[in-house]
Amino acid sequence: MQADRDAPWLSRELLLRLLLPLLVIVVVTAGLGAYAAQRLTDRVFDRWLLDAARSVASLVRFEQGQASLDLPPVAETLLLFDDNDLTYFSVAQGTRILAGRRGIPVQSRDESSYRRGVTYEAQFDQHPVRIARVTVSDGHSVPVVVLVAETQVKRQRSAQDLRIAFLPVAALVLGAALAIVLAVRRTMRPLELIAARWNEQSHASLQAIGDEDVPRELRPFAAALNDLLRRIREMLARERQFAATVAHQLRTPLTGLQLGLSRAAQAQDIIEARTVIGELSQSTQRTARLVQQLLALGNLDPETCSDRNLRNHDLSALAQDVGAAHAEMAMAKSIDLELLAAVPVFAPVIAELIAEALGNLLENAIQYTPKGGRITVEVTKSPISISVSDSGSGIAEDELSLVFERFVRGKLASGDGSGLGLAIVRDIALLHDALVSLNKSPWGGLSATINFNSGGGA
Repeated sequence: MQADRDAPWLSRELLLRLLLPLLVIVVVTAGLGAYAAQRLTDRVFDRWLLDAARSVASLVRFEQGQASLDLPPVAETLLLFDDNDLTYFSVAQGTRILAGRRGIPVQSRDESSYRRGVTYEAQFDQHPVRIARVTVSDGHSVPVVVLVAETQVKRQRSAQDLRIAFLPVAALVLGAALAIVLAVRRTMRPLELIAARWNEQSHASLQAIGDEDVPRELRPFAAALNDLLRRIREMLARERQFAATVAHQLRTPLTGLQLGLSRAAQAQDIIEARTVIGELSQSTQRTARLVQQLLALGNLDPETCSDRNLRNHDLSALAQDVGAAHAEMAMAKSIDLELLAAVPVFAPVIAELIAEALGNLLENAIQYTPKGGRITVEVTKSPISISVSDSGSGIAEDELSLVFERFVRGKLASGDGSGLGLAIVRDIALLHDALVSLNKSPWGGLSATINFNSGGGA
């Protein structure tokens, strides 16, 4: 339950990744729009003020260093007339006022320069005003400064009107956000239906799920799910086959044990009873070995072995340990068991599985090598391999590929055996991406080699 609460929602992730950039765009657009509206309004109205100041400046005349202004009353009335704003002007040469109001600020810290003059904001007559300043000079006299100031009612209304013009854009953005939310919901709905159908079908059957109505983007997920179902089907089939094999292989020895126990119970004397018990002991050992091999096969399923980690191990030391464990068995038949491994040879392997494979090869070699024979275990570095060679009866050439199948024994095989040893060796080699090969040994017997550099199977 905690994992479900902590798991992310795909729909929320999509909405977040789509709406967050949209929100950023809206905020940035609104800021840029407000700035652009104010900037455009200021430039338009500043040019009007500068035009008025330039018009007044064109009426200034210089005579012997003294400036005069020929401003008709009608022109002054037109200059000061405005339905919305208050307008002030001043024409001064130095400290001498030629016309207009005294006290209009001549400069400010935040000035905007134009080709025909300067504009800035200030306070005059208890009103915030925008002032245009134009300087006139004849090149010799003291310059004349013309100031035209205006309150900012029209300016603010115009800027507000421009900002209102951005409302349709905001509505479009909101519409886009709503469309994104609806699109994400409509897109996720089929996914929820598909997931529910897959869940229902996978509970009812392990057969592959059809992907005809699956969107292209989700087909890799469908393929992965079908691959998982296929692996589960194969694993269950292997388990059923293994269970059937175990039942079949154990039925005969268990029946023999039951018959042996009946014979022992009906023995006429202690000598006959001991003879039967000896046979039962050998049968029990064979059955125990069969069970061990069957368990080894059960543990070699690719699905259960895939999570085992391969680690570097010294194959020479591993071969020496396995050989030492089988030395007593070889000595019982007077077999010369020799290890040929001059240097350590390291390879990434699952040590216990390689020991199992080598043990099966050695047991086969000891079983089929006559008394006084010879067996060698050789570990090579280039290529990395382990070989077990014997002087036994060997395997017919036409059977070299067949004996890797489970419960298959060669025609020349003698004594008791289950036919599982080489199958186990092959499966272990496959798990290591190694190659198992069978050839005639230098003494006419069998040479079995696990080559870790070839890869790919038997």
